[in-house]
Amino acid sequence: MYRPRARAAPKGRAWCCPLPTTLLLLLAYLAYLGLGTGVFWALEGRAAQDSSRSFQRDKWELLRNFTCLDGPALDSLIRDIVEAYKSGASLLSNTTSMGRWELVGSFFFSVSTITTIGYGNLSPHTMAARLFCIFFALVGIPLNLVVLNRLGHLMQRGVHRCARRLGGAGQDPSTARWLAGSGALLSGLLLFLLLPPLLFAHMEGWSYIEGFYYAFITLSTVGFGDYVIGMNPSRRYPLWYKNMVSLWILFGMAWLALIIKLILSLLETPGGACSCYHRGSKEDFKSRSWRQGPDGEPEPRSPQRGSCSEGPMGIMQHLELSTQAAHGGKDS
Repeated sequence: MYRPRARAAPKGRAWCCPLPTTLLLLLAYLAYLGLGTGVFWALEGRAAQDSSRSFQRDKWELLRNFTCLDGPALDSLIRDIVEAYKSGASLLSNTTSMGRWELVGSFFFSVSTITTIGYGNLSPHTMAARLFCIFFALVGIPLNLVVLNRLGHLMQRGVHRCARRLGGAGQDPSTARWLAGSGALLSGLLLFLLLPPLLFAHMEGWSYIEGFYYAFITLSTVGFGDYVIGMNPSRRYPLWYKNMVSLWILFGMAWLALIIKLILSLLETPGGACSCYHRGSKEDFKSRSWRQGPDGEPEPRSPQRGSCSEGPMGIMQHLELSTQAAHGGKDS
């Protein structure tokens, strides 16, 4: 009697691990962000420096020539302050800097652009940077969606793997799925929504509620811009701060998208989310992981078939695959 599990899978048809592809995709993603960071820094950094120097020159000339400011002179000073602030210059000391258009600030702007957060507190002012921003977002937004989809898929596979191990340890399959899903939900809440506000409260001087509000508004890509990190000129921020927040945005958006996808499946499917694993013994589960191909050779199941499919069409597809596996075993 032919047993598909007894034979090793051909090398060219093995179930390949998506980790190397994911690493390459992440490297391409970071390289693209680095490209945007360098271009924005080069195009906007010099304009920010020129605006800052012009403001300082006008300010000291005004203080030297006028002991009492009149209305037009004060209006001129206010206009210079507004324009310098829009350019991202730090102006509250005797020295000026590019402020938000430095290398770290440009990287954070690139992240907020391709993630479609768009805080609105900072925008390019040179025509060259505006034109580059259009093409940068045109390619970067789809790339960001692909990366988020891949990260969400890896998170989902991790939850499925935990549920399978719990099921193999003697737990009821439905209980194992519930425990794995609850663990993923609670760990995501801690890592992406409950703990980061503590860091924001320490670094920005916000309350915990303000930090939690900023965290959700950012990860949901609403991005009102009323709360943005690294904007207080009276505070000194370490270099790792915005870089860590950028990574938090990337993984947090993937996790929140997975939660929103689960909520959508629960709302759209009358019977709730479908079962990702069959009830039965561990041997039955292993026997379903291979089916007989048209040439009589055992071929592995697609990685997507191990994931949970939403809706009635996904359930019908899952049942059809199980039927094919059963018929393949009988023919063997």
